Amino acid sequence: MINDSNDKDVASQVVAREAEILGKPPRIEPLPEDQVRAEAHASWTELRSNYAGMPVEPGPIENTPKIFFTMLRREELWRAVSNMTIALTGKAALPVRLRELVILRTGWLCQAPFEWGEHVKKGKDAGISSAEIEQLIVGSTAAEWDDLERALLAAVEQLHENAMIDDATWHVLEQSLSPEELIELPILVGQFTTVGYFQNALRLPLGVNNDGLAAR
Repeated sequence: MINDSNDKDVASQVVAREAEILGKPPRIEPLPEDQVRAEAHASWTELRSNYAGMPVEPGPIENTPKIFFTMLRREELWRAVSNMTIALTGKAALPVRLRELVILRTGWLCQAPFEWGEHVKKGKDAGISSAEIEQLIVGSTAAEWDDLERALLAAVEQLHENAMIDDATWHVLEQSLSPEELIELPILVGQFTTVGYFQNALRLPLGVNNDGLAAR
């Protein structure tokens, strides 16, 4: 676990963590780009265009991120993972800001450079400030959060630690969230934990403009 005691400690631990994950080549060779470029670009386009609250025009085919050429080795499984992401983002119940707070805290707890770096950008698009991103490293105990935000971050931490949300946290959540949002919350944490797991384990390289765990 990366310690949040001070900036110097965090920075040195980020370097060590990224060396562990990104300091060696990817573990799975991607498919040849000329063979699956169209399929990879279509998958990227679908994810980008279904991100509720911040739709992004698909980029040119030559900019398709490398991750897609690896994950298409297991095409049906990747499609299922992508469909779950779309269900949790393109058709989300949770408002975009709250969703990104949850994903970012999940990405930090998983110490997942790819996920954290990508969602710092998405979080800023959703109105999360750089100062708040710094506080996401501290988590639910940071003073700046309102009651709902604090409870959401506590829920992420409890699920990460104990695969459960305690009654006190749930009580705060249910004062503000609908049943549909409450159902979505643990699934959102689980999905982006899964994403962090395979990104880390496969040593998938960071995309363009992704600063990994150093992103703020």
